[in-house]
Amino acid sequence: MDVPLYDSLDGQVALVTGATRGIGKAIADGLVARDATVYAGARDPDDITASDRRAVELDVTDDGGIAAAIETIDAEAGRLDVLVNNAGVMDSREPLDSMPTEVVDRTLDTNLRGPMLVTKHALPLLLDRPGGRVVNVSSGLGAITEPQSGGTPAYRVSKTGVNGLTRYLDGEYESEGLLANSVCPGYVRTDMTGPSASRSPEKGAETPVWLSRFRPDAPGGRFWRDKSPASW
Repeated sequence: MDVPLYDSLDGQVALVTGATRGIGKAIADGLVARDATVYAGARDPDDITASDRRAVELDVTDDGGIAAAIETIDAEAGRLDVLVNNAGVMDSREPLDSMPTEVVDRTLDTNLRGPMLVTKHALPLLLDRPGGRVVNVSSGLGAITEPQSGGTPAYRVSKTGVNGLTRYLDGEYESEGLLANSVCPGYVRTDMTGPSASRSPEKGAETPVWLSRFRPDAPGGRFWRDKSPASW
């Protein structure tokens, strides 16, 4: 799809949650390659070893810690142009009638409440200038246009909720210049999926990085896969 893109993100600031490994690290790598100043969110900042990005302590289940991370970015960089809500966990894959309640709570807390709270605290900076971007890493498993069977209920519902968050942000803040989009990275080899997955983290990161390059007149409020619109 032909959309207006920044060739370079020089002078722009991005925050990627869950940036220590897998898709999150690959997204951070891609944004660094486009010359963005990248804050790599991690529960333990010592896990961020690359010198071309700034480690920031960020546990998406800790509201106070989220606020502190955004305050750090504001104090150091004075702006935030891109937020990539990537941090997530997989549930224990049983059907709902077998899944322990603590697994449901942990999954929703990380995958849905987390992006909502990070976005909540980041919005003042993202709305400082037209074209702030929120990229929510979702999944085709959360699509409501097809049956959601095959277990993983907490994960599926959390990603359906992430898509709802994207639609809300577009409806509420699009008039203030915010671009919010969801993305399915595909079946990517990560700690959550294992080595049998068909895609590399770098392939999974391609569309999130592309969405992070959207100019202010690019489309928002959509669900994407492989740089093309996907069904909700």
